[in-house]
Amino acid sequence: MKTMTIRNVPAELATALETEKRRRGLSLNRTALLLMQEALGIAGTRRRSNGLHKLAGTWSEDEFQSFEKATAPFGEVDPELWK
Repeated sequence: MKTMTIRNVPAELATALETEKRRRGLSLNRTALLLMQEALGIAGTRRRSNGLHKLAGTWSEDEFQSFEKATAPFGEVDPELWK
């Protein structure tokens, strides 16, 4: 394993890292390593994420069908508007 030193860490970043380390209940070193692995998509169990995973695939089939029905008119063209 390689040892690295990161210099000139902005105060805002240092504060955010401290907050995240407390949230995760880990050391600062472990938190920084995990965050870098996650950001680079090389974490063992977590893939790189844009944050949308919390929304994707959460609708039931009934909710999906209801949404499709409610938004179907948006795909229709009004011939009067396109003259």
